[in-house]
Amino acid sequence: MAKLQDIGDRITDRLRPWSRSAEFWVRAADIYTSYKVCQLRAGFVKDEEEREAMWEQQHELGAQKMYSLCSELGGLFLKAAQILGKPDLAPMAWVKRLVTLCDKAPATPIDVVRDVVEKQFGKSFDDIFECFDVEPVGSASIAQVHRARLRLSKTDVAVKVQHPGAEKLMMVDIRNMQALALFLQKYDINFDLYSATKEMEKQICYEFDFVREAKAMERIWEFLRVTNKKPPVIVPRVIPEMVSREVLVMEFIEGTPIMNLGNEMAKRGIDPGGKIATMAKQKILTDLTLAYGQMILKDALLDYGQVKAMPDDLRLAYANLVIAMADDDFLRTKESFREIGIETWSIADNELEELFQLSLRMFDTRLPPGVTTMSPFAEDSSLNKIGVQSFPEELFSVLRTIQLLRGLTVGMGLRFSCAQQWKPIAEEALLKSGRLKDARSRRAQRSFVRRLFWRDNGNQET
Repeated sequence: MAKLQDIGDRITDRLRPWSRSAEFWVRAADIYTSYKVCQLRAGFVKDEEEREAMWEQQHELGAQKMYSLCSELGGLFLKAAQILGKPDLAPMAWVKRLVTLCDKAPATPIDVVRDVVEKQFGKSFDDIFECFDVEPVGSASIAQVHRARLRLSKTDVAVKVQHPGAEKLMMVDIRNMQALALFLQKYDINFDLYSATKEMEKQICYEFDFVREAKAMERIWEFLRVTNKKPPVIVPRVIPEMVSREVLVMEFIEGTPIMNLGNEMAKRGIDPGGKIATMAKQKILTDLTLAYGQMILKDALLDYGQVKAMPDDLRLAYANLVIAMADDDFLRTKESFREIGIETWSIADNELEELFQLSLRMFDTRLPPGVTTMSPFAEDSSLNKIGVQSFPEELFSVLRTIQLLRGLTVGMGLRFSCAQQWKPIAEEALLKSGRLKDARSRRAQRSFVRRLFWRDNGNQET
């Protein structure tokens, strides 16, 4: 009986990728077809309000189907839900459904967690921890996090443990997404989606290496400490000798999820829509954006699990694009695209303006007045007039960061341009490389010197 059970388990493991792929394609085809049918029907409707009602109904239906796909298949599709579940990137019906999936992946049972920890560290679970919360603080597509206390040091820690078997399933998922990307960019979207999925494949492999992640955390902690008098964000410290490829132990830091700020303020008697709340949100967003800007334009690192080192020439080309967006410089934007390696084709009469608008949709958080969604793939997107044939894989991490920041900007009800905040950092990077010339260089140099003086003298202008 034991042998039969073992054979059955092995057959199930071998068939699982095939059955998973089949289920994905059936569900993806259903969602895609329903939208194409709605698009066809809407084309025959002249009344604008009636068309909008049709699309709203379709978005509600699509949101439910996408929620079912992501929640039931899990894995990489939970990551997709995290990306799509932002108020700037998807229809509001999708956002309301998918945002509930953040950190809601099925949890690995505690006995399996114990086995993983003991295997990775070669010690008894009870010898390591004085106490260990059975319920995880959060569970995502790759790992889950538990709060615990170390037995020897009596330190409260966060213990990040990988879901066994998750990496193999994610590789199956990414292959399916790559095939879907090739289909969509051929028939529906004028954007190099395939390169995005190739970059995603690389990053997923990195995310399953917690030793690499721990080194990145320490490097970012040191970088932010040296770069700023007061670091704009707190990076948890890694617990020495408690890191393996599948388990990462770090200091536990109390906090409130950014999107829960309104509820937390209300509990403390602060009007979530008042001036104090707005100022607090603005400060949080400014600090977070500053940290990302410094990592992208100075140190070329992003996140911890998704560490990305950009080549210097690409980093400086992106710095040039940041300045172009901050200055509303259409021509410089086009030159920056070419320098970065973004290849486009155009059917627009006002190509420079459309290219600039596309750059804002991809690389800035600002929104036009009255606009709450600015997806690169929206119906009014410049992608309908300018196609992106080739996009550097290294830049997709930056693109993902921009979408994260814009989602937070919209979610907190603020208007904010990361390009304008990053402009001084970009100028400093170009100045150090000798890339700023003539009058622009002299202006930037004077500005840079003034900023250094104010920073080193308590922000006192004399």
